Amino acid sequence: MKIKAVSLLIVLAMVLTLLAGCNGAKPAETSAATTAATTTAAVDAVTTASIVKDADAFLKAISKDGTWIIATLNDLTIDKELVLDGTFKNGKKDDAGKDIIQRKIALYTQDADHKVTARFNLTAPKLTVKSENARIQGGTFKGDVYVEANNFMIVDAKVEGNVYFASEEFKSSFKLDKGGTVTGATEVKK
Repeated sequence: MKIKAVSLLIVLAMVLTLLAGCNGAKPAETSAATTAATTTAAVDAVTTASIVKDADAFLKAISKDGTWIIATLNDLTIDKELVLDGTFKNGKKDDAGKDIIQRKIALYTQDADHKVTARFNLTAPKLTVKSENARIQGGTFKGDVYVEANNFMIVDAKVEGNVYFASEEFKSSFKLDKGGTVTGATEVKK
């Protein structure tokens, strides 16, 4: 069973690499999802990644039936409210051997050395984060973010808007990391 899962991930990584090549990416350039899929092949595979280029694929990927990582390959503008929902394993284990729960909206591509090669904008009127341990990474979200879960992060990314938290608990677990910024308010708003 493990061999089938690892084989499937290797095939998925190859397909994702081919897709990145078909999108005019430089040969060494990959999306964050391709790197994640390749990395999880060494671990016992539990999740997959979504590489998205349009609004419909993005909306499906962020749903509770989506994937743990959603990687964009271009700027996206979606004129409806977004909801990042569901609990997903990222394919890694913590020090106690438990599956790590995480969601990531990756607004960038990277090379084989994990150096960011392109950053993208995601524009929407509102993003509601209901997934624990979620992050926006590597690009810019233009709109307001409403956080209804613990451990939300903005990592090497920018939110051009406000970040509102449903409770003080959610706000106190929020982190800006690696130069993450918010241009508006960061406050509890019930």
